Amino acid sequence: MAGTTLLRGLTWQIGTVVAVIDETARVRTIVLDVPGWPGHRAGQHLDVRLTAEDGYRAERQYSIASAPGEPVAITVERLENGEVSPYLTQELRTGDQLELRGPIGGYFVWDPGDGGPLFLAAGGSGIVPLMAILRHRRTTRSDVPARLLYSSRSEKDVIYRTELGEPIGGVEIVHTFTREQPPGWRGYSRRVDAELLAEVAWPSRERPLSFVCGPTSFVEAVARGLVELGYAPARVKTERFGATGG
Repeated sequence: MAGTTLLRGLTWQIGTVVAVIDETARVRTIVLDVPGWPGHRAGQHLDVRLTAEDGYRAERQYSIASAPGEPVAITVERLENGEVSPYLTQELRTGDQLELRGPIGGYFVWDPGDGGPLFLAAGGSGIVPLMAILRHRRTTRSDVPARLLYSSRSEKDVIYRTELGEPIGGVEIVHTFTREQPPGWRGYSRRVDAELLAEVAWPSRERPLSFVCGPTSFVEAVARGLVELGYAPARVKTERFGATGG
């Protein structure tokens, strides 16, 4: 119930859109100026509320993509039957305003003092809070070793493709493309399974700290696989989203 109490104590704020960045054909990052923003931790999320002309309100929760100390940013994937994501990814423009409430959450967060090594596993747009962690690691100049396993349908579906394509000191990035592979691809081309995890995850003897985010089926499979590899359950933090909403 502590999370409920925290949420009740938060008030809605107005954020002004200062930039929109199309990450893929279906995904957009929205950068916001939020006066009085109290600051956030890497891995937290916020609520967005839209109000229609007839007074109808729709609320959705989105992970914060930016590192602590950076302007607030969210990355939104468009769901065709969604109430909120089509507006945010297709109609929202620089200068528009959004109602926000946050930051929210204290479980799926990382600070350099938490140590590592870090094993991050993302399925699709589950990369968003993990990217906030990697950005926080960079801005704090942490030397904690990190490895990211990112499962996408194809190369064109990779969110933050340019940023992830650049060298990040102390971070190893492993992609697997489940439906379509680029010409000459020699990497992984299957769903994440126990065999793949055994090949890319840190050995359990190093007591890794793991963050797993993505669709429910992905998260459950990865979390179960890591525990079977000897990861301490308390050091496997998970966050999942379903196929509905938006």
